[in-house]
Amino acid sequence: MLELDTRPLPDQIGYLVMSEDGAVLASGGEMENDERSANIISGLLTLTESVDPAVFKKRSCKKISIVYEEHSYTICLSNKKIYVVKHRNSSHQNGAVGSDADGRNILA
Repeated sequence: MLELDTRPLPDQIGYLVMSEDGAVLASGGEMENDERSANIISGLLTLTESVDPAVFKKRSCKKISIVYEEHSYTICLSNKKIYVVKHRNSSHQNGAVGSDADGRNILA
């Protein structure tokens, strides 16, 4: 079905493909059948729509990156689907903005 299985992205260690309502359509790697992460990501996307409607119009956010020390999640919206890729961070990768007390960084 998807090339995320046969031709993974560099350093990809898992993926989810979800419908707009959060249902998992496909998954693989460390995110195989990961309904919990799908629910969290769906909630995150809902949150972006409720922060300030003047700034975040419905589904206006096209990409969200969540960066941890060892791995990252990239969430993209395309063709009425939500694509999530979990990938291993390279040791030289550093483009994050801000960090919390646990060392997690969030890019938007």
